[in-house]
Amino acid sequence: MSSTEATSDGTVRLCDVRDTALVVDEVLDALEGAEDGGVTLFVGRVRDHDGGKGVEGLEYSAHPSATARLRQVCEEVAARHDVHAVAAVHRVGTLAIGDAAVVVGTAGAHRGSTFDATRDLIDTLKAQVPIWKHQSFSDGTEEWVGSP
Repeated sequence: MSSTEATSDGTVRLCDVRDTALVVDEVLDALEGAEDGGVTLFVGRVRDHDGGKGVEGLEYSAHPSATARLRQVCEEVAARHDVHAVAAVHRVGTLAIGDAAVVVGTAGAHRGSTFDATRDLIDTLKAQVPIWKHQSFSDGTEEWVGSP
């Protein structure tokens, strides 16, 4: 499912859906640029609770088109904001409490544009990329989140 090549204009620097641990420094490195005064990252981690229930763990599944859709989202966000670089990686498979599930970031000349772009990136990714979360709760129940 991997797709890490940059776009023709070099703005989307990293875009991947993978079943291996996410590394924040990889995203930071992808966003590196001497012209950038602002770099904003969002790291989504597996928490130990949701909706008042204890979470034991979760598993992410993705449609085969997820990486292509993630790339489109990255390109759309880059076009909407004054940024020089965009990066996004999302994990699939079984994750434990504390594991990074998603890391997204943007880089630009000023912090305001990167804050706005990074928020747009994570919100649009969650709304439009076909990745689904299956949570197991400590009370023995389970729940699918984001599934069609």
